[in-house]
Amino acid sequence: MRKKIENTIHKMVSDLQHKQNTDGSWFFCFENSVMTDAYMIILLRSLEMDDEELVGRLVKRLWKVQTREGTWKLFEDEKEGNLSPTIDAYFALLFSGLVEKEDKRLEKAKRFIEKKGGFHEAHSITKCMLAIHGQYDWRHLLPIPIEFLMIPKQFPLNFWDFSSYARAHLAPMLLLKDQRFSLKSNSIPQIQHLSRAPHEVRYSERELKLFSKINEGLQSLISIPSHLHQQARQFAQQYMLQRIESDGTYLSYFSTTFYMIYALLALGYKKNDPTIVKAMNGLKEMACETKKGTHFQNSPSTVWDTALISYTIQEAGVDARDHSIEKAVEYLLKKQHFRYGDWAMESVVKPGGWGFSESNSIHPDVDDTTAALRAITYSAAENPLVRQSWDRGLEWTLGMQNRDGGWPAFEKNKTKGILTSFPMDGAEAAAIDPSTPDLTGRTLEFLGSRAGMTKDHPQVKRGVQWLKLLQRDDGSWYGRWGVCYIYGTWAAITGMKATGVPSSDKHILRAKAWLESIQHKDGGWGESCYSDQEKKYVPLSFSTPSQTAWALESLICIEDKPTPAIDLGIMALLELMNGEEDDSSKTYPTGVGLPGNFYIHYHSYRWIWPLITLSLYKEKYG
Repeated sequence: MRKKIENTIHKMVSDLQHKQNTDGSWFFCFENSVMTDAYMIILLRSLEMDDEELVGRLVKRLWKVQTREGTWKLFEDEKEGNLSPTIDAYFALLFSGLVEKEDKRLEKAKRFIEKKGGFHEAHSITKCMLAIHGQYDWRHLLPIPIEFLMIPKQFPLNFWDFSSYARAHLAPMLLLKDQRFSLKSNSIPQIQHLSRAPHEVRYSERELKLFSKINEGLQSLISIPSHLHQQARQFAQQYMLQRIESDGTYLSYFSTTFYMIYALLALGYKKNDPTIVKAMNGLKEMACETKKGTHFQNSPSTVWDTALISYTIQEAGVDARDHSIEKAVEYLLKKQHFRYGDWAMESVVKPGGWGFSESNSIHPDVDDTTAALRAITYSAAENPLVRQSWDRGLEWTLGMQNRDGGWPAFEKNKTKGILTSFPMDGAEAAAIDPSTPDLTGRTLEFLGSRAGMTKDHPQVKRGVQWLKLLQRDDGSWYGRWGVCYIYGTWAAITGMKATGVPSSDKHILRAKAWLESIQHKDGGWGESCYSDQEKKYVPLSFSTPSQTAWALESLICIEDKPTPAIDLGIMALLELMNGEEDDSSKTYPTGVGLPGNFYIHYHSYRWIWPLITLSLYKEKYG
């Protein structure tokens, strides 16, 4: 088996080095929901942009990923299909003008939409898209006046309390709702009949409490001049425009840019305005090719992939002075942030983080930052200029720790629980940016393994204590940005072990027992995206490379010598790595963007995590 491990490591390193771009980066597709493909068709038609070839390619891909039942899914084992992507694809295919309304495949989709209750049961993002095109009534959406944006920051509840992701979507959506904007065009498909009359909207006690708090804030503005409404509209406009990146996109996301474009139209911008044209060009740059055709990424993962891969191949034995690493480090240093973004409102440290996408310059996150820092650590030890960047990144990371001791994704202390009752689907996950076990564990792993900080360091100690409090009764931890309990448990174990928590610690032992209890008979591990929705572990019927690697790395960190569970797992991982190219195990999404709505198949993950795990096994056990 050792020979097979060595050969597999050698082949994977060689393959990855050959895939590196001349600028030092690695580009792998960040494959997400069909929403982005559908919305690109919708945008091209809405803006009357003549790009028939691209529309045709996107239509082909939508057909290829449709199920036999006529639906579209978020993940393979999803029962029946998912309503929102099915509506998105159905509307886009009709809007494309390349599909007949009577097409049998569309008819199947229509029946599914009707069966599931029509548009009223769809996700808020989908309903907003439909409202923009006159197919849904704005009065059923966002019962919050745009003046909410003007409540002062010092008030107990205000716009700045939301997570950056939520704010980025709220600004254009509140503008659109305020204008009751509805695009007029004869080419827009008329499918309002699928919306069905909703039941009377009833709000929960928590929602009513939230509205009450917002109203209190609005009452405090009564003394402000009557042009408050106009000021709120101008604020929303400026909020978006000030966060446009060099490629024209709004914070480097497809979804935010999509809604910004329509918000600008609502404000009177022409369809051929330079801001809109540049935004569209930026979105077009987000295209990638998959086995089933052209796909639009919501946020290309080039910085993330480059950081992880360059770190990974160093773990596999590639020297920091190797040309591939030097080029990767050079690329990463260029992508470090030196501009203040919204994160600086809560943190006093100077810029020094990294973002997820190439064009991202003001929206860094903790996970990308520690990934980049891992990748440049060995180079920093030899080069004073790299060391300056490393020190700056470390300072930024430490400055992002939340009051509770854990780490968030983008901004610290965005934790007001009442905002999870905001009347938008997914608010419980997207409205705030709390500490999570996976981000906290990954940060601790970096601080321990690369920054030499132990569990006795005050900040590390608080992080470990927070993690231990968040362990579930079964021994697992929930992972917010990966699927799901395997991901969270891996992050927590590797983080604590790196900072010096002993394998005999009761929290580590419980986690180890849980991981061993969910090992598949084939030796691997596989977890369904349903875990993320049901908030309990739901097994997959097959093992996946990334989840198997996460579980194995956790066990290898704990054990001084190989156990039967580890050896069986390694054999399963080797089988997965050397098996068929396109089987489900390698295409199942194991990344999470928005629980219940947005899952990610990182094309890079089948390389990164198995290579780290195999390298660790070889290094530790010989």
